[in-house]
Amino acid sequence: MADTQVAIVDLPHVVVLGAGPAGVGAACELTRSGRARVTVLEQRDTVGGNAGSFQLDGVWVDYGSHRLHPACDPEILGNLRELLGEELLDRPRHGRIRLQGRWIHFPLKPADMVLRMPKRFAFGVARDMLHKPAMNGHQESFASVLEHSLGSTICREFYFPYARKLWGLPPEEIAATQAHRRVSGNSVGKILRKVANSVPGFRRPGAGRFFYPRHGYGEITRRLGESAQERGASFVMQAKVNSVEYQANTVCAVTYECDGRSQTLATRNVWSTLPISLLLRMLRPAAPPEALASASRIQFRGMILIYITLAQQQFTEYDAHYFPEEVIPISRLSEPKNYSGARDPRGRTVLCAELPSDPGSPYWEMTDVQLGELLCRWLEQTGLPVRSRVLGATTRKLRQAYPMYVRGYEDDLAVADRWLSGVHGLLTFGRQGLFVHDNTHHALYMAKAASECLGSDGSFDQDRWARYREIFQTHVVED
Repeated sequence: MADTQVAIVDLPHVVVLGAGPAGVGAACELTRSGRARVTVLEQRDTVGGNAGSFQLDGVWVDYGSHRLHPACDPEILGNLRELLGEELLDRPRHGRIRLQGRWIHFPLKPADMVLRMPKRFAFGVARDMLHKPAMNGHQESFASVLEHSLGSTICREFYFPYARKLWGLPPEEIAATQAHRRVSGNSVGKILRKVANSVPGFRRPGAGRFFYPRHGYGEITRRLGESAQERGASFVMQAKVNSVEYQANTVCAVTYECDGRSQTLATRNVWSTLPISLLLRMLRPAAPPEALASASRIQFRGMILIYITLAQQQFTEYDAHYFPEEVIPISRLSEPKNYSGARDPRGRTVLCAELPSDPGSPYWEMTDVQLGELLCRWLEQTGLPVRSRVLGATTRKLRQAYPMYVRGYEDDLAVADRWLSGVHGLLTFGRQGLFVHDNTHHALYMAKAASECLGSDGSFDQDRWARYREIFQTHVVED
């Protein structure tokens, strides 16, 4: 027993900042492989971050709409199946998109497209396929890439208004990276392949389906966290990180506040999933002015999640509704009970609406009741009136919901990333740490990759990590 204790103490100590999927995934991977002692610092009182869950009026709800996609790395998916067992459900996708006043099934289905697709839209798409617009010679942007590959009809009627709503920017001001990594159907060929996947005989494995835990999406990180704790990881909740300290270009400590007290944790390995711009500002001594200036220009889009509880068993049969039209401010509406197929609690369901909005906007200052009333009005406009009694309204406000790929952001991100990479023992990864839109399965893959790069002596294989970073660049968000 004494030899075991000595071995544990001799392991490198990794302090992970943030208990979202990437942070909890790293803790789980490091403790499973026995590569390190792990301490996780999390500002909230639960794990999961923006991929977490909580109970509202007896219904498990998420921070927006989340699914675990079949594209998940097989080894990671196998581990999750082992952890969750029968609690990890295999569910059919059943959503719809509002397009020019009509509802189209999502994922797209051939019969639904023929019967329900607005004729003017269908004719426009067909015309665009015959007369693909040429690139105009200007610098690439989200707008130019998609218009060239998809044609003007799909762009003007769907992607461009949706983009203005989601990111609050004209499509011409959004970087081309957004089209390559955020739009999985970024060519007509890809869209047609997605449609073919709904046809029996052509369907690829997992198409039109997703995995979802019985008790909310946050169950994934809860179980991963429990597994890491069983193997010795320490989780410090409600811990607000103040600074990451370094000497001679090497990490030496993290300072944080917990229970009203400032505390210091000595370590030579800090793995951060915090927003990359925030991490740069936390360094002590301070980063040089040019790096801080670049960090100040790295932007995130905020999101208000509006939840209303209804006195009825089910609002609709659909798991999610998408609203590309700008006249409706919300971008998506989900019904969590339809994700899990839950029947309880009886006579009650919850809707979750996603309202892209930044701190300081009029919506951000409204009360829960005001936003709940607005949501009911917007649903009325779309032909989805709330006919039952509203039992309550609540909100969650996310300051960093999406990275904003403003044209030219790559230069600022490169400066911040390059400077952070020069601090030995400091690693930034995960969705916010690498400034990417990635899904949960991508974040878990990053955690697994980082764990494999850590040596038993605490050294980190930077060359191997660089190769993994190249793989991360190929990730495309699953819709």
